[in-house]
Amino acid sequence: MPSVPSSPDLAHLLSHAERRVVRRLAAVLAEEDCTVEEWRVLSLVGDGLGHPMSEIAEHALMPAPSLTKLVDRMVADNLVHRRPDPHDRRRVLLHLTPRGEDLHGRAARRVHGDQARLLEEIGDGAALADLLAQLTAAAAARTAELGPSALP
Repeated sequence: MPSVPSSPDLAHLLSHAERRVVRRLAAVLAEEDCTVEEWRVLSLVGDGLGHPMSEIAEHALMPAPSLTKLVDRMVADNLVHRRPDPHDRRRVLLHLTPRGEDLHGRAARRVHGDQARLLEEIGDGAALADLLAQLTAAAAARTAELGPSALP
């Protein structure tokens, strides 16, 4: 059984938390026959605005070639469809199909319910979300200061 680190190594603590939260998310989504990667696509595209693949790849934390394969499967499963961007015909925008909207709604209810229960266990979930957003922004700013040559 993996142990929780005793030292305040931030990256390690965040990795442990992320791994466990994603494992829990996967179990919740499995009840709808949905993967975490599919959920990440559905959760962004579910706003009905249509999103380009580059934006979806960033949101889904996936490299573009892997996302393309995933979206191809989701198109074959009639969950999403591609449309040309009306402002830039070279790009395509991804939209949910009615079947995708249905899955998104069911999965969203399960995910939000589970996340609410998890955050209730730790108390102030809004404060945690705010702190994580601040941490992400600070880390991104520091990374930009260091430049790409300073990173592995």
